[in-house]
Amino acid sequence: MDIKRIEPGARMAQGVVHGGLVYLAGQVAADPVGNGVTVQTQSVLDQIDRLLAAAGSDKARILTATVYLASIDTFAEMNAAWDAWVSKENPPARATVEARLAAPEYLVEIVVVAARAA
Repeated sequence: MDIKRIEPGARMAQGVVHGGLVYLAGQVAADPVGNGVTVQTQSVLDQIDRLLAAAGSDKARILTATVYLASIDTFAEMNAAWDAWVSKENPPARATVEARLAAPEYLVEIVVVAARAA
């Protein structure tokens, strides 16, 4: 089976396509400085849309998502951005956890696995 890497870098690829699945690396806001969790979540979801499209998929095909929050106190704010974005007809399985992220300016990171379009 072929493996396709999306936006590969020295350390990691932003996504990997193998078989009928798309695995995205944890996505954080491109410009986190001075932005709250709502703006950062919207930025992350935009990146997920872009990467899924590059892999031949979309948000309606997300199977599972893991959301990491620097503070669980921002759960409602993240959910508001998520709820405005997620496919209402095809919601994924999802877990949300509080975690220390790679840098203090990051407030949210999201990892998804999606199916590819047939």
